[in-house]
Amino acid sequence: MKCFVGIDLGSTTTKAVVLDEHGEVLGRGITNSRSNYDLAAELARTEAFISARFQLLQREVERAAGPGTLTRLLRAFRLEQMLVQLRTLRGRIEAEIEKSPGPAGREALTAAVAGIFERLAAEEEDRFRDPNPAARSDFFRDAAGSAYARLAEEAARVSGPGVTFDALLGLYDKCIVLVENEPLELGFREHIGKALDRVEGGPAVRAAVEAAITAPLDVAATVGTGYGRARLPFPKEQIRSEILCHGLGAHVLFPATRTVLDIGGQDTKAIQVDGSGIVTSFQMNDRCAAGCGRYLGYIADEMNMGLHELGPLALESRRPVKISSTCTVFAGAELRERLSLGERREDILAGLHRAVILRAMSLLARSGGIADEFTFTGGVAKNPAAVGALEGLVAENYGARRINISADSIYTGALGGAHFALRGAAA
Repeated sequence: MKCFVGIDLGSTTTKAVVLDEHGEVLGRGITNSRSNYDLAAELARTEAFISARFQLLQREVERAAGPGTLTRLLRAFRLEQMLVQLRTLRGRIEAEIEKSPGPAGREALTAAVAGIFERLAAEEEDRFRDPNPAARSDFFRDAAGSAYARLAEEAARVSGPGVTFDALLGLYDKCIVLVENEPLELGFREHIGKALDRVEGGPAVRAAVEAAITAPLDVAATVGTGYGRARLPFPKEQIRSEILCHGLGAHVLFPATRTVLDIGGQDTKAIQVDGSGIVTSFQMNDRCAAGCGRYLGYIADEMNMGLHELGPLALESRRPVKISSTCTVFAGAELRERLSLGERREDILAGLHRAVILRAMSLLARSGGIADEFTFTGGVAKNPAAVGALEGLVAENYGARRINISADSIYTGALGGAHFALRGAAA
């Protein structure tokens, strides 16, 4: 089967989409962007092809063992990936402890780390057995980091001298960067066998898995885009701008789209497109990350919260605070000042989300306004407070408009890139 790949190398996340010959999505992949952009692109691509293999599995497995089996097989596969990453992180941290000068406290620190990772692995096993596990981040750094910090705090209270929370957290912060930049074997072939051992499916399921492993997926063309597209290892003719890819991707998702807003990690783009998804005008804030996803990330860090928790908390606001600046550089200082004045966290967050969307509204006005239909893309489109602020301001300034938000909005740029690859091959 011929495949067409789009890769969107963003400032905070890297996405990949795989299409079949008919333009249907076979798979999607996402990972953290990091200092090693080449590795980020390869990991996102690997995840997209894992997703594609599971797509190939779906029909045969459901026919052989019912829809629940495929869900459990995917969860078992993710568990195997997670356990590999935890073992690698543990090895890195233990090696770092061994390099520390002097034996004082080294044994106690190694024992504490071993205990933390044994509990982390056990919690992952429990999560796999839980039919309704709690929501958490899709990224290893965030998911593991939150649990590690909780367990490190407990370990510091019961361990001997030399085992402090700061020491344990410092080891994690130093080594997680190393693990993120290692080309670990996280692909389909490496872990599907162990995942199968965890799921009762019988010979029919194993036969379907073997067929999915051996099915040829030949990449006919690839197009790259995104904030870091200049770092992608592709010829220049396989690179497209973010503007073009988000415009085309939004058109593919919602063919009646005429205006597109993308709020990414580092920039915001307001785009006008015609009936074929071709860009007719745009505006972009490319000078700083003010009012973008990275700004919200800094706010989440300052409040010791997950990025996914900001929006739901902001929705609890009764009296939003008026925020005049969304400067990323001063985000922490302004937040601390507001809190010191007695402002409630949810009211501050509601004001921050409104300020972010106000900046976007200014770009939209300069690009040509908001037509009907209007599509919101990018990671911030998953934030319910941002969506609520956008809906209110659009209605206030432009009246009734159809606002489209796909559940896969974060992949819009990669989707556009994949369709450029498909179109190029057909030309």
